[in-house]
Amino acid sequence: MPINNHSISPSKVVRGDGAWIKSLDLITKLCKRPLLIGRSSATKKIRESFRKDLLLKGIHTISFELDHDCCELDIQNAYLISKNNNCDGIIAAGGGKVLDAGKLIADLLGITCITVPLSASTCAGWTALSNIYTSDGKFVKDVTLKSCPNLLIFDHKIVRAAPPRTLASGMADAVAKWYESSLTSSTSQDGFVQQAVQMARVLRDQLFLNGYQAFLDPLSNSWGTVAEGCALTAGIIGGLGGVKCRTAAAHPIHNGLTQLSYTKKPLHGELVGFGLLVQLSLEEKNSDSQLPKQAKSQLVDFFSQLNLPISIESISLRNMTSNELLKACKFACNDNSDINQLPFPINENDLFEAIQSFQSFHKSSKIRIKNT
Repeated sequence: MPINNHSISPSKVVRGDGAWIKSLDLITKLCKRPLLIGRSSATKKIRESFRKDLLLKGIHTISFELDHDCCELDIQNAYLISKNNNCDGIIAAGGGKVLDAGKLIADLLGITCITVPLSASTCAGWTALSNIYTSDGKFVKDVTLKSCPNLLIFDHKIVRAAPPRTLASGMADAVAKWYESSLTSSTSQDGFVQQAVQMARVLRDQLFLNGYQAFLDPLSNSWGTVAEGCALTAGIIGGLGGVKCRTAAAHPIHNGLTQLSYTKKPLHGELVGFGLLVQLSLEEKNSDSQLPKQAKSQLVDFFSQLNLPISIESISLRNMTSNELLKACKFACNDNSDINQLPFPINENDLFEAIQSFQSFHKSSKIRIKNT
């Protein structure tokens, strides 16, 4: 068996209502002068309250607001500010791209990393991976980090206040774990990979069972299961299973679609979910099995319940031409893309045709969402 190097989880995870306050003493042991980074104006008050809480504990923070997504320019600026102010840690509080930026800066400087997800939209707070984008949101590459964060704080009270759209996006991103990992890892003899794939299956079932109720009611029992599944469990799966349990076609399709312009910018999971429907369409075309067709119908129902995109029309592309879409498909199918892990060959023309089949897709499935 070849040598495998796994970064499976953060050193410590604190979760539940009031997790932030309960973590303050832990933070004092990890750093004394951290850089506190964020981006959204909607969450600025939360970060300001964090700064005040930390000051009461004798921790003096330097605040930094990202101007863009997790891009080279913002990373460079935050790196220099952190270094010039002798920061001994990074506290990243925000969505997936903020968390990715914080992890990468901490990794580059070799200092403590603390992630505080403010929504359950991705598992970025957990993983030893950062996705890099251009300043206008086009995916560039992913970077493998030396380790997962030192501390992850998942405060239910804070995350519960996030817009329901972010939870729906998180569910699309998390449910993709099963459909991608089961496809790329079906012949793996690695016990870790097999166990991670089964975790992904259980996570999918929990999302199908509890997802709609969690989306409707953040005070329901279902919400905790779903939010932690999206933000935490999905990260465990990637850490335990490694690259084989991360992507097949859904995420590379997301990467390609980020190269386009939108009237209303989709969230990460919204594009991943649409990419997952396209992946199942490709599987259907390249398989004699009815399972991809059934899975696609089931997901269309599930995504429709959560107001997630199920067509080109619903992802709000701006003035898209066939040439632009073909360029996005070419990006998704480049030589280094994980789409090449599919058990059948695919090129940009195949992908273009599959995406075009979702030009205007209306809910027509009669398959009910169930625990299967």
